[in-house]
Amino acid sequence: MSDRIFGGIGLALAAFYVWAATTIELSFISDPVGPKTFPFIIGGLFALASLAILLRPDAPPEWPSMTRLAEIAAGVAVMVAYVYLLPSAGFVIATALGTAYLSWRLGAAPVSAVVAGLATSGGIFVVFHLVLGLTLAKGPLGI
Repeated sequence: MSDRIFGGIGLALAAFYVWAATTIELSFISDPVGPKTFPFIIGGLFALASLAILLRPDAPPEWPSMTRLAEIAAGVAVMVAYVYLLPSAGFVIATALGTAYLSWRLGAAPVSAVVAGLATSGGIFVVFHLVLGLTLAKGPLGI
């Protein structure tokens, strides 16, 4: 039942998207394709995908237990906390903590999770900041 609802909502969104594409004003520059073609293609593909979901739904899903749902909620909370911690703690510390927790919850031993968090944080810092020269949030350590 949920697939049919999802497919119907997708079909309605596709119709709205195509309608919105019809309101695009043409410019004075002559282009054989025009600015409406790409949105029409995307809307059509979206409609076809929604029809496929609507007409051929999957079997009813097996929902996870309340324990698993709590673990998923905790993972989401860690990712939200990461966003808020990033400006004050800095990229390296926030990423190491977030990655370590998520690694541990995905089945790594606690020590391995800490090592994975530090390695991931350090590796991303090296690649993005030192190699590519991108600016990352600086924490109290200056990195």
